[in-house]
Amino acid sequence: MKSLNFSVMLSIFLIVSCSSSYALSDVSTSSSNGKLYECICQNSDYCVPFSTAFVTPTNDSFNTILQSTAQNLRCLLPSVTKPQLIFTPMTESHVQAAVICSKQLGLQLRVRSGGHDYEGLSYMSDMESPFIILDLSKLRDIVVNTVDNYAWAQAGATVGEVYYRISEKSKTHGFPAGLCTSLGIGGHITGGAYGTMMRKYGLGVDNVVDARIVDANGRILDRQSMGEDLFWAIRGGGGASFGIILSWKLKLVPVPSIVTVFTVPKTLDQNATNILYKWQQVAADKLDEDLFIRVIINVAADKKGEKTIQTAYNSMFLGRADRLLQIMNDVFPELGLTHKDCTEMSWIKSIMYIAGYPSNTPPEVLLQGKSLFKNYFKAKSDFVKEPIPIDGLEGLWKRLMEEDSPLVIWNPYGGMMAKISESETPFPHRKGIIYMIQYLTLWNDPSKESATKHYDWIRRLYNYMTPYVSMFPREAYVNYRDLDIGMNKNESSSFIEASVWGNKYYKDNFNRLVKVKTKVDPENFFLHEQSIPTLPITMKGKSVNHFEM
Repeated sequence: MKSLNFSVMLSIFLIVSCSSSYALSDVSTSSSNGKLYECICQNSDYCVPFSTAFVTPTNDSFNTILQSTAQNLRCLLPSVTKPQLIFTPMTESHVQAAVICSKQLGLQLRVRSGGHDYEGLSYMSDMESPFIILDLSKLRDIVVNTVDNYAWAQAGATVGEVYYRISEKSKTHGFPAGLCTSLGIGGHITGGAYGTMMRKYGLGVDNVVDARIVDANGRILDRQSMGEDLFWAIRGGGGASFGIILSWKLKLVPVPSIVTVFTVPKTLDQNATNILYKWQQVAADKLDEDLFIRVIINVAADKKGEKTIQTAYNSMFLGRADRLLQIMNDVFPELGLTHKDCTEMSWIKSIMYIAGYPSNTPPEVLLQGKSLFKNYFKAKSDFVKEPIPIDGLEGLWKRLMEEDSPLVIWNPYGGMMAKISESETPFPHRKGIIYMIQYLTLWNDPSKESATKHYDWIRRLYNYMTPYVSMFPREAYVNYRDLDIGMNKNESSSFIEASVWGNKYYKDNFNRLVKVKTKVDPENFFLHEQSIPTLPITMKGKSVNHFEM
């Protein structure tokens, strides 16, 4: 077996003025592409040459651009339907025009800000209509105001860029979003956005105070003009259902000038099972909310070269090592944390540590926005409310040992996460959750047989975990989209089909999301395989208009 060491596994985690000189001879021979180009020129503030912002499959650069931010290689296979055009807008008015013109021409629009989406829904489609990609990678301005404690970040900026620009202005300000620095901030926050400060400050969506979006009519709206219902929906209701995020206004949070990080691995012969059982009992409601300890679980080789389970406790603490050691010795001495395990550093350096960068990497690398990971993979998620017993953990180990490159990550909840109401935002996984599980299987062989093998394994694992995770509904994290959940992949979700995955992602908030969708996008322009559906024309004999918000 080729085992992956911890650093490699961690890195894995770490998802116009239109001149007549530009004739339509520059445009693809596709008449719809030409019409789209003409329409966008007519409906935006300025018209760029076709070759500057538009790429078709006939261009040599098409595959490079298509693959540029896509993480999941199984969504790029030759058998997967490709867009007929990739449009990279230069201004907000280009985004407005893309909505207006796509509607006029009957084109399906997919919006990509970062490309981490696990089922590739921002750059592929299993639906029948021709589609185009609106790639927001050129819209990445960030303005940081540390006096008033906010930052405006355009949707195409990465989480890492946002972190860097904040740290550039202040060593004692931060923002509680994702652990992987190449996440696009636009789509990331629409699903929740969790990270190392979630137990202290909540999610990214809990710290958004305004937004700019393009709605289904091509209008640019902010919080005041969109209204509180739509502002509620876009903060956790999933990406690409209600409009196109242009930018977020983020509330900055205080961070110490020095924080502490550590990573402590434990294998089965180092009492890993019992230590993990204890972690379940303390990680959410016993440990200080300044302390975040996730557990990364994979199959490794022991000293004899034989398969074993490795659990790695990967942590960031908002404070100095001395106070951290006091907390750990009082509440979680089983881990055996020592001073030599701990490293003190700035908050921005801790971001890079958690993301898996080598220790000597300069923070400026975050401005490159590059992902550390591209692979074939399939993922699923669960939420846990009661500690999994020892025999349940041993059954999990048995199943992980059957797979080539499994990866399981446990992220602790509690703290601020338990203090925010389930209905405050569409993200409902709050009080009572001990931790979230992410399951992944990774492979390198692009063949269908290989994919089937790994799909079958992760589905069996998911079935095995049923007795140990949340029930009624069995909850799931929308930013780890899973097309296995209750729908026909070849068409958009009906209301009944969508309620299956909708209740898992959003619980009772799903019904309110549907009502908001019906109000702001009644023609269901913004749709994909798991977009929020609109209500039927009548439901239970009542007009849609009778459903109050």
